[in-house]
Amino acid sequence: MIKIYLLSVLIVTGFNGFAQENLSEVLSKYNSESITYISTENLRAQQDEVLILDAREIEEFQVSHLKNAIYVGYDNFNLQATTSSLKDTTKPIVVYCSIGVRSEDIAEQLKDAGYTNIYNLYGGIFEWKNKNLPVYNLKNNSTDSIHAYSKRWGKYLNKGIKVYE
Repeated sequence: MIKIYLLSVLIVTGFNGFAQENLSEVLSKYNSESITYISTENLRAQQDEVLILDAREIEEFQVSHLKNAIYVGYDNFNLQATTSSLKDTTKPIVVYCSIGVRSEDIAEQLKDAGYTNIYNLYGGIFEWKNKNLPVYNLKNNSTDSIHAYSKRWGKYLNKGIKVYE
């Protein structure tokens, strides 16, 4: 009886309840795409010419971050403190987080504050690491460790060492 019930559930749901969403599906589900995405490849080519803001929590940033990234946080993001240190509202700014959801929120706040050249890193630091691009620890040494945020979101990190604490 249980087997028949499970088979019925699978047929009715079309097996969709068990499929993992891919990155683009997740981003389209959670993001409005009000901020233009920048690919990992394009950021890598321009990395020394843009301001990079990390919109993750401090525990995540301390494990690893992109080279020269400035921590701005998410839960405790302070728009006034951030804008007071970013005087040029036209300088290219790339905001990133784990996959690109929290970073869109922070980038939207900056856009609303008058910044005109803001981008969201598509796939965030997870996609960056998945493309074998370097991340750095607090000592500015290259590391393979990435804070994976949670088991739910960590499934989008396919390379490196997942850290959850």
